[in-house]
Amino acid sequence: QLAEQMSSFGFNILTALVTDISPNEVVKASMNEINAATRIRQAATDKAEAEKILSVKAAEADAESRYLTGVGIARQRQAIVNGLRESVSDFTNNIDDVKPKDVLQLMLMTQYFDMMKDVGAQS
Repeated sequence: QLAEQMSSFGFNILTALVTDISPNEVVKASMNEINAATRIRQAATDKAEAEKILSVKAAEADAESRYLTGVGIARQRQAIVNGLRESVSDFTNNIDDVKPKDVLQLMLMTQYFDMMKDVGAQS
């Protein structure tokens, strides 16, 4: 309609730039609800992803902690074995006619009595 009126003055309208659209209030409200629902859905997805990452990181930290505890226990046991070996070696080198087996039995009995003393003290 505008093109017809302007053509009488020698103007040809090829395109028209629309800068302001004002839809019905019901349409505006519906569009706002759709946008809000989309943002809420994205926020819930982001929150769930963050909780998943926290859960995975906590599990990884727990696994690393358990691994390091195991390494510590293994080193402790190795130190005990090395100490026993050294004690048996020193004892058998310094005292004649004593077998390493006898020294180990003596050490085990000493540890047993120490443990019994500790149990008795706590009971």
